[in-house]
Amino acid sequence: MQNLLITTSFAPDAVIIGNGDFPTAEIPLAAISNARYICCCDGAAASYISRGFVPDAIVGDGDSLDEVFKEKYRDILHIIDEQDDNDQTKATRHCLSMGFRSIAYVGATGKREDHTLGNISLIERYRNEMGIDAVMLTDHGYFVAAEGDAEFETFAGQQVSIFNFSCSRIESSGLKWNSYAYGSWWQGTLNEATDNSVKFCADGRYLVFRTYKGKI
Repeated sequence: MQNLLITTSFAPDAVIIGNGDFPTAEIPLAAISNARYICCCDGAAASYISRGFVPDAIVGDGDSLDEVFKEKYRDILHIIDEQDDNDQTKATRHCLSMGFRSIAYVGATGKREDHTLGNISLIERYRNEMGIDAVMLTDHGYFVAAEGDAEFETFAGQQVSIFNFSCSRIESSGLKWNSYAYGSWWQGTLNEATDNSVKFCADGRYLVFRTYKGKI
């Protein structure tokens, strides 16, 4: 899933909806519609339900839910009190326990910037520690985690950013500017695909962000 271009036909096993900004773009909304299973972090549940939907599960520590809400949705509510993980990771563990490994994340960005950075960084953990095929969809594009050599579908003019986690080598083909083992995250941003694929030769872990649309 993660190396392919994401379109409105994208149908993950599960979608986890976070308590950031609810998506407005066509592709993340389509992913919600196409998914087999919808799991809301507890703070996002009221927003999703207010749009006329009911998720398959609501997962979190429950601190943002009142008692009336908890009682009404008790059959799909999973309260997890431990504080070692955030609600996004608790929801991920729940979906994994249901047998889902192709998971898309929406509503994970926006609002507080520290939450946004933390949520984005976690998809690298989900891939490497949990074996999840994860993609995080925003209103502008999508993040995936990778390790070592990898090839990604692209299109000419697609904007591509690379965020280095542990590589001492990141070589690329198919980008306007050759990549390298970036020492700071900003250095890998705002690159551009020149054809229908980008290949990386790397010796560690990294994130790749691709936009839905090409540079205007």
